[in-house]
Amino acid sequence: MIDASFLSWPFFEARHRQFAEGLRDWSAREVHSLVEHHDVDASCRRLVRRLGEGGWLKAVVPQAYGGLTSAFDVRTLCLARETLAYQDGLADFAFAMQGLGTGPITLFGSEALKDKYLPPVARGEAIAAFALSEPEAGSDVAAMSTTATPDGPDHVRLDGVKTWISNGGIADHYVVFARSGEAPGAKGLSAYVVDAQMPGLTVESRIDVIAPHPLATLRFEGCRVPLSQRVGGPGEGFKVAMATLDVFRSTVGAAALGLARRALDEALQHASFRKLFGAPLGDLQLTQASLAEMATGVDTAALLVYRAAWTKDQGAERVTREAAMAKMHATEEAQRVIDRAVQIFGGLGVTKGVKVEELYREIRALRIYEGATEVQKIVIARELLKMHAQQFKN
Repeated sequence: MIDASFLSWPFFEARHRQFAEGLRDWSAREVHSLVEHHDVDASCRRLVRRLGEGGWLKAVVPQAYGGLTSAFDVRTLCLARETLAYQDGLADFAFAMQGLGTGPITLFGSEALKDKYLPPVARGEAIAAFALSEPEAGSDVAAMSTTATPDGPDHVRLDGVKTWISNGGIADHYVVFARSGEAPGAKGLSAYVVDAQMPGLTVESRIDVIAPHPLATLRFEGCRVPLSQRVGGPGEGFKVAMATLDVFRSTVGAAALGLARRALDEALQHASFRKLFGAPLGDLQLTQASLAEMATGVDTAALLVYRAAWTKDQGAERVTREAAMAKMHATEEAQRVIDRAVQIFGGLGVTKGVKVEELYREIRALRIYEGATEVQKIVIARELLKMHAQQFKN
């Protein structure tokens, strides 16, 4: 039974409660029949299509292009990811990548790019992807080696390799970041929308992970892209990437929160009915202590996630510190909550086909992607030191 009491917190408006309740009912009815974990490609295609048909993907694009609100509403994005993750990690993934894969276009794209790419994504007719990571450039974006070389007056040629690309192999378009050379390091990157069928773009390999999702390594060899496909200005790629992650990093915490809520509910159910020494497992004080710690972890994660989302929605230009805290704490706490759920289940907890075993595999990647926990600690500390220096200067 989902505890929805948090929707009464002052972070939310009536429209958020209505959205969350509607998606909760829809996902409880629909998601299970759409997901087959042995065929993640087909599952994601089905999920995207049905999420679009249900109107839920309107949350990832602006109203002017078939969306829900005039600009990103991060609270709505977080509620969607939490709700879908509660049902299935692949459902959350399908929703999240539609947002991340078009976020740069929404924030920095030309009107022509928005008109072309956003409406099909909102309708669930196109699958989006975000191609930032490379074999030697993950969290250190400035180390990127994929190049965008001028090729005539109105084209660039992309050459290089991208890896760990979500929706790699099934996406209709990729937002690709490459070194365009305007300046050294992070100031010399640009972003481009590349259609999946563009000559010179190949899916080099698919990547299998412990919780199956569509992941791939992409290779660009002489991939000729019109300059009209650039997102933002020349050399603004780092800015585009960081602004996009600033919106979506909090939502990773929300996805972790959904997984943690499901683990807590599964543990409560098991502890209430599993008998041990002639009484329910939940009668044991050690079990009660675990449940109390799990519930507290869920609520602290929720407070940080929705604090960050609310702050962004209130008009903050950047929520780097708040989003990093939310992502770090929610993913780490969810790992602890799910681990305790597995322990409460005992041998069943590590049995294939049991929900908590699935959750145990699903949560692990969230502590790594969009900035590993260790990177979030660096981000938070740097923001704190920057704030302190500014206060001292003043």
